[in-house]
Amino acid sequence: MIQHSLGFPIETVLMFIVLALAAIIIDLYAHHNDKPISLTSAVMWSLFWIFVALGFALYLYIHHGSEIASLFITGYVLEKALSVDNLFVIMALFSWFAIPNNYRHRLLYWGVIGAIIFRAVFVIIGTGLLSLGPWMELVFSVVVALTGLMMLKNQGNDDEIKDYSEHFAYRIAKRIFPSYPKIVGHHFLLTQKQLNIELAKPENSELINKMPKSALYATPLFLCIVVIELSDVMFAFDSVPAVIAVSQEPLIVYSAMIFAILGLRTMYFVLEAMQQYLVHLGKAVICLLFFIAAKLALNATEHLFGYGISISPTTSLYVVLGILLLGIIASVIWPNQTKK
Repeated sequence: MIQHSLGFPIETVLMFIVLALAAIIIDLYAHHNDKPISLTSAVMWSLFWIFVALGFALYLYIHHGSEIASLFITGYVLEKALSVDNLFVIMALFSWFAIPNNYRHRLLYWGVIGAIIFRAVFVIIGTGLLSLGPWMELVFSVVVALTGLMMLKNQGNDDEIKDYSEHFAYRIAKRIFPSYPKIVGHHFLLTQKQLNIELAKPENSELINKMPKSALYATPLFLCIVVIELSDVMFAFDSVPAVIAVSQEPLIVYSAMIFAILGLRTMYFVLEAMQQYLVHLGKAVICLLFFIAAKLALNATEHLFGYGISISPTTSLYVVLGILLLGIIASVIWPNQTKK
């Protein structure tokens, strides 16, 4: 078989591309209407995306062995777990911008597309940096550990309401486009003609003299998606080094991230319904980050000084799954007593 520059046969690269594109098209077609996604539908779709990822893992197992498949699954599970914190931020954004339920999946879709693009950029940069030598593994170890410390510091601040009007992306978007304060269908931007139609409505008469002249006007949907996209860039700084710690093969890292991200749109609605029950999952994610940081540091010392502890891909997978399972079990046994 012809080897691709990514380190895998071209057939494997094409299999990933075909599956990913098919998944994006299916997701777009299945949720193209502005209708709320029910919890039952969200659960079924979430299971579907998990089976798609497991299907690719099976392909890797058959054609490249158990070690490669374990690396993929570990990266996939890790990205899923780290995405939980991202989804909690998105929940807060939807609440602050007062986004109706029937438009949330549309914003999530564009958030997923942005995540796919940003992850590709960061994976290329990250794997390129690690190729410079084992010292970069120590740098990545520190980055992952600092992420864990930041998450640990923010534990207990979930109930604080953040003012997103001070967010950098929000202020930049409002400087480029004047904002119209009301949601108009699923429009992100309004033309002057569309704005005039809205201003002609009696309930909007007080806004007539407040809107400056412009070719386009930003709606709350546009401002929200801009903040989501920039927030995802910041999350990429956290998740990419952690997943790269599992495997330095660009295809494994990126495919694990993409298959995890593709299920986030429906996972959001499941997590939204279950967030009050998964109160200790965040602590489990923090433990995962410290484990990954330690794994990177041990791997670096082995390369640099000739001694260290080598953690196999299978062991890493068991540790990741075990920590997440403990977080879920702890949430069941010790529910948050502060919530009435």
